[in-house]
Amino acid sequence: MKKYLFRAVDVLFVLLLGVALATPQDVFAQDHVITSSDLQRDVAAASASRQKNLAQLEDFLSSTEAQHAMKSAHVSYQEVQKAVPQLSDDELAMLSARSEKAQKDFVAGTLSDRDLIIILVGIAVLILVIVAVR
Repeated sequence: MKKYLFRAVDVLFVLLLGVALATPQDVFAQDHVITSSDLQRDVAAASASRQKNLAQLEDFLSSTEAQHAMKSAHVSYQEVQKAVPQLSDDELAMLSARSEKAQKDFVAGTLSDRDLIIILVGIAVLILVIVAVR
């Protein structure tokens, strides 16, 4: 009886080994939902977008009108300039869009100097408040 039991175990072992060796390796590999090239592309796009938004906002804040507005409101340009990189991507995108719209409206003549000063001071104060809250 023992002989038959050992023979049955041997046959079972051979069958299991055959199934394991015959199974393609891809079955055991983990397929990632996102490929590394897609991830790299997304990170590069996010970085480029952040750099564009930073440049837009810094360009807006370094304009002569902005310098004058911040000086008249007793807001330090250096503090604002140091605070801008600390903004999150969403906050930076929002403020960049607002500054771009304000610049376009000012160039088009829809905004007066006074309106631009109010917007500039508002953006500068908003940046400082966001950074101070963190």
